[in-house]
Amino acid sequence: MTDTKTHLHRDLRNARESLLWKLDGLGEYDLRRPMTPTGTNLLGLVKHIGGIEAGYLGEAFGLPVSDPPPWFADDPDEPNTDMWARSEESSAVIIGFYRRVWAHADATIEALDLDAPGTVPWWPAEDADVTLHRMIVLMIGETNRHGGHADIVRELIDGAAGLRPDFIGLPEGGEAWWADYRDRLGQAARKAAGQ
Repeated sequence: MTDTKTHLHRDLRNARESLLWKLDGLGEYDLRRPMTPTGTNLLGLVKHIGGIEAGYLGEAFGLPVSDPPPWFADDPDEPNTDMWARSEESSAVIIGFYRRVWAHADATIEALDLDAPGTVPWWPAEDADVTLHRMIVLMIGETNRHGGHADIVRELIDGAAGLRPDFIGLPEGGEAWWADYRDRLGQAARKAAGQ
């Protein structure tokens, strides 16, 4: 039987891979362009989640990343600085940072027990004391949440959808099937709204 930490670590690794897969095959413009009214973009999601993981599975346990990227020192008064990539920040640098964070967080997970104590200094004092278990669960949730955003953004860019390359997880109906499906959903929505 596999232990809880092994299961949680596997789930985190799967969520990371799924998120990063959403960037495959796209050029710089599509990686960066805002696709929602709030500016959500693929590379910004990766930049953001890399920073979160560096904090929650590194700094919170007294193990900050040794080579933080320049955007860690950005102006704290600029909202959403970690949610988009400036033109001078290459996708290779941002993706490379995320992969280094994986290795750093993986080392933290391997070195500590699930009940190892940590402190999240940017949280309110009454909530700041945490365990590794709590932070792994939090990171699985955060990574999957932003992976869901990436699913939608990627589908808006070029229609690509699915969970991961080896398991798409969607019906294989073809273009006509999906058009009919969307039509049926629209009809149901109008009927429910009394239209």
